[in-house]
Amino acid sequence: MAEPKTAKPIKKRKVKLDENLLAYRGVWVFIESERGHVHPVSWELMGQGRQLADQLGVELCGVVMGVPGPTLEAQCVSAFHYGADRCYRVASPVLADYRNVPFTRALTDLVNAYKPEIFMLGATTLGRDLAGSVATTLKTGLTADCTELAIDPEDRCLLSTRPTFGGSLLCTIATLNYRPQMATVRHRVMRMPVPQPERSGLIVDFEPALVETDIITKILEFIPDEMRDKPQLPYAEIIVSGGKGLGKGENFRLVWDLASVLGAEVGASRAAIHAGWIDADRQVGQTGKTVRPALYIAAGISGAIQHRVGMEGADCIIALNNDPNAPIFDFAHYAIVGDCTQILPALTRTFGAYLGKTQKEAA
Repeated sequence: MAEPKTAKPIKKRKVKLDENLLAYRGVWVFIESERGHVHPVSWELMGQGRQLADQLGVELCGVVMGVPGPTLEAQCVSAFHYGADRCYRVASPVLADYRNVPFTRALTDLVNAYKPEIFMLGATTLGRDLAGSVATTLKTGLTADCTELAIDPEDRCLLSTRPTFGGSLLCTIATLNYRPQMATVRHRVMRMPVPQPERSGLIVDFEPALVETDIITKILEFIPDEMRDKPQLPYAEIIVSGGKGLGKGENFRLVWDLASVLGAEVGASRAAIHAGWIDADRQVGQTGKTVRPALYIAAGISGAIQHRVGMEGADCIIALNNDPNAPIFDFAHYAIVGDCTQILPALTRTFGAYLGKTQKEAA
């Protein structure tokens, strides 16, 4: 009988960096803001950037863009509080509102002038639009929607991990011979760092060569997006989610009942969305929302990687499933094996009685 073949270990291909690439130093984070309000993903990236910069032994820099004035200075100060050593302030009246062309031109010129080795942006609507244009203009690599970032200790390359093949696998991408190495990360994927008000840093002013008459796109009117009646899953502290393990759509009311008692948002798996049991804007996962609540209760959700990447950052995960071998039990903090249609009402009654008693005692 022939002996079975064993898989040979894959050796990493060594690539010698071009001498010109060695001039690129530092980790940058784009501080995204609209109407003076900074998107929280920028501060989350600043926390991740601090770790990467410390590993590389380089500076962490923030990039703020907008009209000249105190708002940009305040954003620079906040960037220092969240870990930045330096902040590039790009000010011009042309940058009053986000438009792809002027922001891309200004950011590209800034990168060419100061040469960062790593540049991160939030995977927001604005960030995705800007990152793709900047990477294309610079002719460098961009890894989108990353769930993990690390440094290869051998060659200082950024290792960007993201889901692929419809979210069924995770792949790690390295941009070897191009700089800067660019990545976008969705809100709530990285942990929010604790601000340090005692921190300060250096503000570097950069005046972009922008002329309003050269920009074809014009802002005619700003219409705010009213989200009061929409679910705010990325900002929720408690989320109760349901999946196909609930059996049928009528049983989803049990998720709503528990969420109501806890004051929680309601989420769902992709399978439950496809079954038509709940609206698509409540989907948690790779193709839905990324969340990082204090408590995440998953009822009847198997824990496929598509769902996992959207919620595994929760501080506490409680999984309910009648399958003891469900993948979600591999990373949940607490596992309850049983019928969700029986467990959910029991939790609703118990929490309801406890919270009601607590409120009476406080009164």
